[in-house]
Amino acid sequence: MAEGMELQTLARILVIDDDESGRGVMELLLRKAGFEVRTAANGAEGRTLIRNGVFDLALVDLLLPDCNGIDILKDIREVAPQAQVVMITGHASAESAVMAMKAGAFDYITKPINFEELKLVLGKARETQRLLSENVYLRRQLRERFLFDSIIGSSPAMRRVFERMQRIVKTDSTVLITGESGTGKELVASALHHNSRRKDRPFIAVNCGAIPESLMESELFGHVRGAFTGAVRDRIGKFEAANHGTIFLDEIGTMPLHLQSKLLRVLQEQEIERVGSTRGIKLDVRVISATNADLDEQVRLGGFREDLYYRLNVIPLHLPPLRERREDILPLVSHFLEKFRCLMGRQAIALSKQALDALERYQWPGNVRQLENVVERMVALADDDNISLEDLPAEILEQVEAPRGICFELTPGGIDMPAAIEELERQLIARALELGGGVKARAAALLGVNRTTLVEKLKRLRSAEQR
Repeated sequence: MAEGMELQTLARILVIDDDESGRGVMELLLRKAGFEVRTAANGAEGRTLIRNGVFDLALVDLLLPDCNGIDILKDIREVAPQAQVVMITGHASAESAVMAMKAGAFDYITKPINFEELKLVLGKARETQRLLSENVYLRRQLRERFLFDSIIGSSPAMRRVFERMQRIVKTDSTVLITGESGTGKELVASALHHNSRRKDRPFIAVNCGAIPESLMESELFGHVRGAFTGAVRDRIGKFEAANHGTIFLDEIGTMPLHLQSKLLRVLQEQEIERVGSTRGIKLDVRVISATNADLDEQVRLGGFREDLYYRLNVIPLHLPPLRERREDILPLVSHFLEKFRCLMGRQAIALSKQALDALERYQWPGNVRQLENVVERMVALADDDNISLEDLPAEILEQVEAPRGICFELTPGGIDMPAAIEELERQLIARALELGGGVKARAAALLGVNRTTLVEKLKRLRSAEQR
């Protein structure tokens, strides 16, 4: 094949030509050049192959004994719109060339065929076909990525989430998504947007915790030239970029109080002012926010505006931690195994029953994000196509293989029940805090009590230690 036009994969080509000797030579040359070739001597045979076969390219004679090649071209366009068709004929004319191109032919060549020229044409046609197929695939992937059923979970807790999401997409109300880190809040926000009437408009995600406080107002609302040192031109902010679409404010609990008041005004008035300007800009933006913090507690402590909290929390949506939907762990493991196997070009990878049991019993303080990272690591480091218990990360093995027991001392005089109960409570709380990464709200959830109760118990235990 001519330099620079090598086909990247084995291209499948259909040749429809009534010239038996020419068709045979063409088949031999194409196979030698690396094509997978199917041939037909007339339109009827060609139509059968078109209906039953899969191909990337087609060479079609313009004049066939039982039909016009243009009719075959139209059939191909209906059945395989990404396939590229090159018309061939021994009777070239400007009229027939124009007719073929209008019907959707990629190119038009005349007999006797110069095979080097044909290879160049086919190379270009193959690249066009590949780009079209890739485009269709990417668009399909984009649509499927945001379908609710692409968010993996069949547990009762996730079914309740899906049911609420189905209601939410019909509205333009603000939504507050709560849940621990790693539960998939941004994925859910994206799904809500891409299934709403705003799906063809922008979806702008902003991580409030990652923007320096001094830059956050400009990032959100934009600025005018000269508003501050370094503002050499006007700049739109995230809200303007999301106009007519959706803005997703992640880690909303980290937003400074002075900006909370500005955000409240934006939500009330649907209007922003760029930094350094007094001119209001009307917007139509849906706001979805998310937090892993306890905003009720922040409101109580004065760290978050109560009026803003109520404005953001019109429709609450809570994502359960992975430990509360253990039925979803194995389907998620299977999904991530296939994802990373494909990305890394590995053969099929299997996990032993003991490894799967350990993954299912682990507490997953980092939730789905941690599970995804663990599976990626296992696939990357696996020596063969089987992953056993010993291949799991140390933090998982430590928890599932050697869980710490609850211990207290037996004395000759019997058990000191009050002291034993206090020690039991102390060890349970210590273990819950360890599993919850030191976050009291997570530890309280593990223990089945509210956060306030846990705080009071900790105070009482510390007082007892000091006595």
